Amino acid sequence: MRAALALLALLPFTAAAAQDPERLRETEAALKTLVESYGVSGMEAPVREAVRRLLPAWAKPQVDTAGNLWVTAGRGEPTVVLVAHLDEVGFEVTAIGEDGALEVTPRGGIFPTLWAGRPALVHGGRFSVPAVFQPLDSAAASSGDPMSLRVDVGATSRAQTEALGVRIGYTVTSPKEYVRLAGERVTARSFDDRVGSAAQVMAVRRLDPEKLRHTVIFLWSVREEIGLEGARAAARSLGLRPARVHAIDTFVSADSPLELRNFAVAPLGQGPVARALDNSSVTPPALLDSLVAVAGSRGIPLQVGTTNGGNDGSAFAEFGVPDVPIGWPLRYSHSPVEVADLRDVAHLAELVQAVAERW
Repeated sequence: MRAALALLALLPFTAAAAQDPERLRETEAALKTLVESYGVSGMEAPVREAVRRLLPAWAKPQVDTAGNLWVTAGRGEPTVVLVAHLDEVGFEVTAIGEDGALEVTPRGGIFPTLWAGRPALVHGGRFSVPAVFQPLDSAAASSGDPMSLRVDVGATSRAQTEALGVRIGYTVTSPKEYVRLAGERVTARSFDDRVGSAAQVMAVRRLDPEKLRHTVIFLWSVREEIGLEGARAAARSLGLRPARVHAIDTFVSADSPLELRNFAVAPLGQGPVARALDNSSVTPPALLDSLVAVAGSRGIPLQVGTTNGGNDGSAFAEFGVPDVPIGWPLRYSHSPVEVADLRDVAHLAELVQAVAERW
């Protein structure tokens, strides 16, 4: 860790920060497309198809039985895996009440007070059905129980709700829109992990597969938010083959007015983050140093930090595959108003490309 931090101090941040405006625009276009696609865990098909449409002609994407999207580039060993997840947090309809309201259960980590009293969309049929998350009463709000949320589609009976095409098993989210804030700050719901997914798309679009020195597998996984299910399936299929795995996922940062700044501080706008430690994995120090060196070789700013949460790469641990996760700083994680910095997204795409080409 000390060596990594020493290398970090030497990175040419100023030069790397002067990014090509065209690259920022291209990255933003890909991110906006993915963000504005809906895909609660288990219902990721619209996001997967959006990724497929953004890929270059040379990429031959394949979908496995779990629903993961794969692009394999290069040839020979070692094999390196990069994985970002397609899904977002949301809810699943578990029952339709006599009054027509929907009972829902969370799909992923949910803070109920951030969703209550907001517009909603029910997904699953040919068209999304507009609705609202009912406001919580004071007792439910203080309990923080996400199971207390109900969804109102405007009906007054179960029959009316069913006539709208709503069924048990459908998913529910809130409407979302990619919005540019001041400078390079952006906000939307589901940056976790559409940023990682967009970064991988941009890396694939920019690299020349004929120049890769070994096999690189780009993986867009499903059902990360409910237990890394897609990554576990991919890990089982690859077994002992990968030399290492890089999960491209959120770094939940304390760079927020809501957080104490004594842990997980990674300021927005200062580049992606090497996740040295989280709740699911510890990055081997030598590989952490190597990642910092790769970033430095391309003039890419890279922060090093520790945070909470897990990552898809930890699913490969049972096969002895080292996990070297790469994050990006995010404010207000798993809320409808996540905030990121577009410069970090663009640098993340550059780092993913550099890892594929140079390491």
